[in-house]
Amino acid sequence: DHFGKKRLDLAGPLLANLFRMLFRKLTRDVYRHLQKCVETHKEFNLNLAIKHNTITNGLKYSLATGNWGDQKKAMSAKAGVSQVLNRYTYASTLSHLRRCNTPLGREGKIAKPRQLHNTHWGMVCPAETPEGQACGLVKNLALMATISVGSMSGPIIDFLEEWGLESLEENAHSSTLTTKVFVNGVWMGVHRDPTNLIETLKKLRRKDDVHPEVSIVRDIRERELRLYTDPGRVCRPLFIVEDQQLVLQKKHVRWLNQGTTDDGEEFKWQHLAKSGVIEMLDAEEEETVMICMTPEDLETARLQGRGMPSTTDNTNGADFDPAARLKPTLGKSSPHIWTHCEIHPSMILGICASIIPFPDHNQSPRNTLQ
Repeated sequence: DHFGKKRLDLAGPLLANLFRMLFRKLTRDVYRHLQKCVETHKEFNLNLAIKHNTITNGLKYSLATGNWGDQKKAMSAKAGVSQVLNRYTYASTLSHLRRCNTPLGREGKIAKPRQLHNTHWGMVCPAETPEGQACGLVKNLALMATISVGSMSGPIIDFLEEWGLESLEENAHSSTLTTKVFVNGVWMGVHRDPTNLIETLKKLRRKDDVHPEVSIVRDIRERELRLYTDPGRVCRPLFIVEDQQLVLQKKHVRWLNQGTTDDGEEFKWQHLAKSGVIEMLDAEEEETVMICMTPEDLETARLQGRGMPSTTDNTNGADFDPAARLKPTLGKSSPHIWTHCEIHPSMILGICASIIPFPDHNQSPRNTLQ
């Protein structure tokens, strides 16, 4: 199914919900004790009122059994949320940590949720999934995929209001074409110049003024602009391309190797995102950009843009290889402008699949069976 619409439940929100439920139970118990004291005219003692093991036992029970929720309603609780960590090998541990489970009945022989969707590219591993009943329902994250932690939507809404967002009350019957603006699925208002707004938002995100995890999706056909700041979206990094050139330069690679810039400041992966070299995109925003596979494709597109014949177009020359894996594309079919570039095509694989030697020379079920 479409991966842009999916959200993953991580350990943090799951534990937070469990704690919230147990804390409510604790406050209810204190409230009842207070009522009893008032009715029987006894002195209220806080130490007697608080049953200190309510939260401890609740958390211990859920983590020990994997039944997430109240002990009394064990039937309705989610099962198998906490598992014993695999320690066969280091790779199996890492793989187990990046596993995600689809809460569907294993008995139902529905094919759709088990199949690979186009939006899974770069987000989940196409090969690493168990055989049999759980096939395609238990997935593993790809190497570069991360899951958004979520950020406050308040600053985004304030920014939109500064930048000409018109509230719904102001122009209920406006005749001009406007674009609806949604933040986390809530209709905030309308905007008259969405192209400008999106450019500004993206510039700010690349400068790290807007949280880098915020996803900005413009649906031109439906005249909608959707912003997402919620947790649980699967994102992946891509190189940014400006004017058919990678923003990444050799100095960035050198700084990463050294760990510091030439001025002696620290330079790590997160600094790449802050300096606008890479960008985290989720599955929904990925559909609104043009991503080229390799920097070589960019070079070809640049040459074609200047009207020069590229080296790969030569279909009948002496160096044409009929057995080449990538067939040369015709100039007409290549897009006018690229916005992003894949970091490396092998990053679509997960942890276990990426240690298979020559996975691209195998019949594809063989990789899954490894």
